[in-house]
Amino acid sequence: MLRRVFEDDAYADRALRSAAAGLDERDRALAQRLAYGAVQRVRTLDHVIETLGRRRMARLDPPVRAALRLGAYQLGYVDGVARYAAVNESVELVRRAGLERAVAFTNAVLRRVEQGIGALLASLDDDTATHAALAYSYPDWIAETWWRDLGAEDARALMRALNEPGSTVVRLIRGEVEGVADADVPGAWRVDRIDERALAAGVIWPQSAASQLVGLAVGAREGERTLDVCAAPGGKATMLAGEVVAVEVNDGRARELTATVGRLGATHVRVVVADGRALPPDLTGFDRALVDAPCSGLGVLNRRPDLRWRAMPLPELQLALLRSAVERVRPGGAIVYSVCTINADEAEAVVDASGFEVDPTLGSDWPRFRHPRRPEFLQTLPHVHGTAGFFVARLIAP
Repeated sequence: MLRRVFEDDAYADRALRSAAAGLDERDRALAQRLAYGAVQRVRTLDHVIETLGRRRMARLDPPVRAALRLGAYQLGYVDGVARYAAVNESVELVRRAGLERAVAFTNAVLRRVEQGIGALLASLDDDTATHAALAYSYPDWIAETWWRDLGAEDARALMRALNEPGSTVVRLIRGEVEGVADADVPGAWRVDRIDERALAAGVIWPQSAASQLVGLAVGAREGERTLDVCAAPGGKATMLAGEVVAVEVNDGRARELTATVGRLGATHVRVVVADGRALPPDLTGFDRALVDAPCSGLGVLNRRPDLRWRAMPLPELQLALLRSAVERVRPGGAIVYSVCTINADEAEAVVDASGFEVDPTLGSDWPRFRHPRRPEFLQTLPHVHGTAGFFVARLIAP
């Protein structure tokens, strides 16, 4: 799986799905933990391997690189795995790849890593954004963005939080669920695992508390019409009351959206395949709109381990989508703009650039999640609120 992610640019979740096919639940969970962790921590792992192994990673055969990363991750970050097993199993991966000539080298490097990784990791500083990026395994630009937007202390705490698995949260659609109700977001429940039967029956929907907060912030009511411009996979669209038009540009994701609508029995939601920047002319006169725009995804990096290495800010696209949606809302109507990121360039800067009037009551409606610098907005933070990182603004149509 690691080779597919780093050599073929495959998405980690899809690569794992095929690689772990046939494993039982316990082994699949372990495989996910090891593979996802090695992808997340790859920058730090490569530094460790190059420092202790005294060999540039770029010069190694791909199967050797993957085996060294997997072994080093277990040695440095996983409790409960026997150290000799981590070394031996990683060496065996190289042997199974047909690289017998590299077996002794892999074994020697991992033995040196085993002896030195603890002290080396402990010696890594996090006093600057660049040093923290190496210590916690992020691209420099992400660390620098958080240093700028949050300050050093919160940036470090956020980096640590997004290297740990997030809690499992569902939205209760109907009936009951075994779990703990979220104290701040109505309808959100923390559960130990996803009940596949309840999911198939449309009783629950996997959705972070922050994502559910976005849907609630729209404030859609019966008798109103709401436009959801970037609606797939459908968690937020199916939360909205009244008549909902859910727009998705990608055919495959539109099919996923349609399936979600059907599974959850959201008969009030109509799916339209269209580009949110060039909406069909008949989609107009809405009371409300939701623009949950594509973004860098920096608020969900613990859910998608490879995203930190491919993330890109998208402020131009976000601004275009927001302006397009506002044109379709009646004067005085409400538009919620949200992104699952923690980056001012894609959040408050986009809202400011739009020039639209901001509804200042949003922060008062949800004071627990009020933006730390701009109280008229919301910003959930994983290290503070224990959920995904989302920015939310509510605007008033001219």
